[in-house]
Amino acid sequence: MAVGRSSRSQPNEEASTALGLLLLIVIAFAVFSWTATGFASPYNLYTLTRTAGLNVLLGLAMMVVIATGGLDLSVGATGVASAMFAGYLMQDFRFQMVIAIVAALCFGGALGFCNGFVVVFARVHSFIVTLASMSIIFGAMIVLTKAESVRDLPASFLALGKIRWFGYLSPMLIVSVAIGALIAIMLRWTDLGREILASGASSRAATLSGVRVGSRIITVHALSGMLAAAAGVMLSIRNGAMVPSMAGNLGQEWLLPAFLAPVLGGTLLSGGRAWVLTTVLAALLVTELTSGMLLMAIGEFWVQFALGSVLLLAVLLEKGRSTLMGTGEGI
Repeated sequence: MAVGRSSRSQPNEEASTALGLLLLIVIAFAVFSWTATGFASPYNLYTLTRTAGLNVLLGLAMMVVIATGGLDLSVGATGVASAMFAGYLMQDFRFQMVIAIVAALCFGGALGFCNGFVVVFARVHSFIVTLASMSIIFGAMIVLTKAESVRDLPASFLALGKIRWFGYLSPMLIVSVAIGALIAIMLRWTDLGREILASGASSRAATLSGVRVGSRIITVHALSGMLAAAAGVMLSIRNGAMVPSMAGNLGQEWLLPAFLAPVLGGTLLSGGRAWVLTTVLAALLVTELTSGMLLMAIGEFWVQFALGSVLLLAVLLEKGRSTLMGTGEGI
């Protein structure tokens, strides 16, 4: 569901966006299979699906906040801090793997809850709040952990990173897609989801309709924190260790893929519209483009330049499309 324009046009728009992304994924796969040595090899496809699982979670973490018209710049810091928390529970306190992972998700949710609480009750835009919390969370993590990695992990945890289905498919992608399906159900068919989208479309109108907008904003920030924590745990499983710098300084390396997936997938930055399927497909496309360009030895900085250009182009195209259609919806 998307609030703010004819509900009848929404499925058609979402379907056309999904079809376009699928076409781009197929074209990119064909091009890179021809031009990038080893791109279509079973091992690279396995690596690609592992990375795609991470990018899907990051895109969903950003998408749920954008749905209310907000932003979460702290996804990287939250994800890494939560993963480190789980790592220390397993290494120093010998917690069972499942308990440690659940604790990490709760920890990430608590950090997100704090973001949302400050946004609502201090009435400060989420951009500023999460920019500050990004530095606070990352800085506190570095101080408390002394920037040391967690490597003494249970064999059962390390074994998760080695699971491979059919020789090329990582279960990490399946888990991420399943989480996306649950979020799609929540947004489309529950009162909570409808209230989240209504809050993003027009907070004033939503309030007049009886929606507790502040509560919904806090909810999406908490959900974003949990999704970021899941991404942090997933990356740790892939790496076989919890590393403080695994998302870059302040977690900034996660921001570009986190923004690209929902924006390319048609989520409005102004709020009120969030499409899970297209966000997942966009995350797959971004992963494919990144892998292909790196295998072509283009250089990491040029890859970042290309992805940043894609993000800017997507924003400008959506803005132009909205203006031409006279929908009044700015991105």
